Amino acid sequence: MRIEVICTGDEVLTGKTINTNFSFMTQRLEDVGLEVRWGTTVGDDRETLLEAFKVASARADAVIVNGGLGPTVDDLSQEVAARAAGVELVLNEEWLTRMEAHFQRRARVMPANNRKQAMLPATVDILDNPIGTACGFTLPIGKARFFFTPGVPREMRRMIDEQVIPRLLAMSGISATLHLKRFHSYGIGESRADTLLTGIEAMVPDGTVKLGFRAHYPQLETKLAVRGVDQADIERKLAPVVAEVRKHLGNFILAEDDQTLEGVIVSALRQRGGSIAVAETATGGQIAARLATHIEGTQVFRQGAIASSAESLGNLLGASPSDFSAAGAAQLAKAARQQSKASHGLAVLLQIDEGPDRVDLGGTIFLAIATEGGAVTRQAKMRGGRGWVLQGAVEMGLDCLRRHLFDLPIDEKIDFEIA
Repeated sequence: MRIEVICTGDEVLTGKTINTNFSFMTQRLEDVGLEVRWGTTVGDDRETLLEAFKVASARADAVIVNGGLGPTVDDLSQEVAARAAGVELVLNEEWLTRMEAHFQRRARVMPANNRKQAMLPATVDILDNPIGTACGFTLPIGKARFFFTPGVPREMRRMIDEQVIPRLLAMSGISATLHLKRFHSYGIGESRADTLLTGIEAMVPDGTVKLGFRAHYPQLETKLAVRGVDQADIERKLAPVVAEVRKHLGNFILAEDDQTLEGVIVSALRQRGGSIAVAETATGGQIAARLATHIEGTQVFRQGAIASSAESLGNLLGASPSDFSAAGAAQLAKAARQQSKASHGLAVLLQIDEGPDRVDLGGTIFLAIATEGGAVTRQAKMRGGRGWVLQGAVEMGLDCLRRHLFDLPIDEKIDFEIA
């Protein structure tokens, strides 16, 4: 089945808004075995939008239109859809009632311009939006089936998963059960992971297991899309393949499926009755923020200390580290643990290396994890610019803490590290 995605809006066309909606939609479709052939971005112009609809209706079987369903004058999707389909734009009383109830539940009066969101092409089928006022809908235009979705990301994502994908799968004739298994890793690059997992799809000879990757530094997502007659069939196919992925990616796997790195750490600390205090430089407190803001983070997070230098951190924690070094990090990790009475202390010191004219040459990370029994340390030199090294320092600090909690080596060399 040939699918096109049309994203609307001047702010998207000009780059003022980064189009993350498009990447989400195409990835989700790919995950369930549907391929997007074309991607089009159109500004808020009636004639240009109409032309895009006509072109898509002639070459695609299904078209997803994102954006333009709001209450303002530059939201044009309903109006142009009616023109392209050759039908009237009419007031949908059902959706108007839904919107009015939406505002009443929030003790608000619906503004008059929101009524525009209930003006829909006469022949539509509504796509439910339980968390917003933008009415999704579907209708045929030319030889294609069009699906109109909100531009607000959280509304669009829910509509894609709950409303659009099931309809597209039915259109495509895919009746098998689908499942996506995901592995999240840090420290291993996409090309190396691909090499390590060469031939893994052949473990299921009928071709119903597809391997894929999504690199979003500092993590890599390894995906197994599996198709089977039912859930039992999927589990049978997955079992040996999952075992092989775990074998080859090994300690680099930090979480699976919907787990996050910080979630794994928080869960491990809770199970052990443990707690954590963090000391960090040059990261803006990102390590502490990821742990403290986790839904269960308040049960294990004790304290975060943030400063621009090891000396400043020492002043906050009552320690006297000599400089940026592994030994200095160990002193600070111990001090953070003692001051907060946490079971674990983590210190991450990042030193940016600058060349002539303040050109970033990379950075050196010194980290330490302290417990009642002492401290373990790790030092790594990273390549790349300031932002790249900073993200790597945050991820390395958290990942080393994970490794320590699960009795894994914290000094295993990673692909982003300079020898």
